[in-house]
Amino acid sequence: MKRSTFLRTCLAGAAGSALLPGLVHTTPANAAPLPGTGSTGLPGPNRPTLPGPGSAAWPPVDPHDERFWAFVRDQFPLSKERAYFNTGGLGASPYAVLDTVKGTMDQLELICETGRTDELWAEIKTDAGRLLGCSAKELAFVRNTTEGINIVACGLPWKDGDEVILTTHEHVGNTLTWLALAKSHGIVVRLFEPSTTSAGENLDRIKKLTGRRTRLISIPHAVTTTGLVLPVQEISAFAKSRGIWCFLDGAQTAGMFPFSLHDIGCDAYATSGHKWLLGPKETGLLYVREGMLQTITPRFVGAYSEGGFDLAKGTLAFHPTAQRYEYGTVSTPLRAGLGAAVKFIERIGIENVWKRDTELADHLVAGLREIPDIRLLSPESPSLRSAMTTFTHNRIPHLALQEHLTGYNLRTRSVTEGGLAALRISTHIYNSHDEVDRLLEGVRSAKP
Repeated sequence: MKRSTFLRTCLAGAAGSALLPGLVHTTPANAAPLPGTGSTGLPGPNRPTLPGPGSAAWPPVDPHDERFWAFVRDQFPLSKERAYFNTGGLGASPYAVLDTVKGTMDQLELICETGRTDELWAEIKTDAGRLLGCSAKELAFVRNTTEGINIVACGLPWKDGDEVILTTHEHVGNTLTWLALAKSHGIVVRLFEPSTTSAGENLDRIKKLTGRRTRLISIPHAVTTTGLVLPVQEISAFAKSRGIWCFLDGAQTAGMFPFSLHDIGCDAYATSGHKWLLGPKETGLLYVREGMLQTITPRFVGAYSEGGFDLAKGTLAFHPTAQRYEYGTVSTPLRAGLGAAVKFIERIGIENVWKRDTELADHLVAGLREIPDIRLLSPESPSLRSAMTTFTHNRIPHLALQEHLTGYNLRTRSVTEGGLAALRISTHIYNSHDEVDRLLEGVRSAKP
């Protein structure tokens, strides 16, 4: 028997066997099949499974039915005592993901194997590519968005004095990488303040910074501070017309709303599995457009990076796909969990996820507008807004307001990037209108 066939046979029961009895849930959606196995392989007739698309165990997917969203909420172990509004920092994982990770790990430890197979990798990437609008061959597994940014930054061919355009509101992952490159390679970082009122203004500000030494535009798909969605398709088209590379920090968009990377036209994009995708922590995806694979050179390589090598002859060919950016032994359970997360999102439908997220965000925005002394920092226009809403209180320091809301069992996120001093609220599919009302009541009750 081939090693890959042996592993695949062993992993057929990896999505939840040997789990603790306390993790058998009353809801019918707590265990997902390991991608590529086709079944959970779990013992006993009473073990619930995550139903497939044709299963009657799921209620009809209706984004306008609160009963459906209550069902979705029950698929998460996330405590209901505390309303969690920090998906932009860290997303909760459903039982389907947790059971896949735990079950895969338990099964692999029984046979002491890594569990990695080309078939499994291909299936997870194919599902992810369908969600992100790209080919599986253009995707590499990474630990998080930051690692993806570093692979791109360190792999591009730089010359002293080359310029990179960023916003002033970058996450630290898209800040330190370029500052470090400025120290090591002599690149020059140029900044623009993102406008929350006009998509065209953001494109104009980028154009004004562009010169003959501009080599890369590295911007967030959605800005981490205010939730502003940048006009990335227009920016990518402009970059292409000028022979400039375009990279997108997608930490805040994958799993939040539908898009196609091929339609956007960027050269590279990195995202994390641990935010809106609801995947395991320390998982992520790097997209490198097929035509850029020869331009972004792998700097860290090892097993699985190569398409063939000969030590005696001194020859090395990189893997023909984005797998060239992967190397060494990694956690198959985590990658299987990421695959389960993508399937969970697809089971609901990314369009329905976006409808729910924006419905809750609109509820929040409407309520905040009615509260005296509240100033919204997120875009007014729905076309520029994401499911992250940022605001400040004119009379109460943001950390004091956050402490007050913590007393209401509300988890928020303080925002200091870009010189702000505000609170950010992320609304995702495990949140409810009742929780938004609790948040609004907490803000109303705050006193200077």
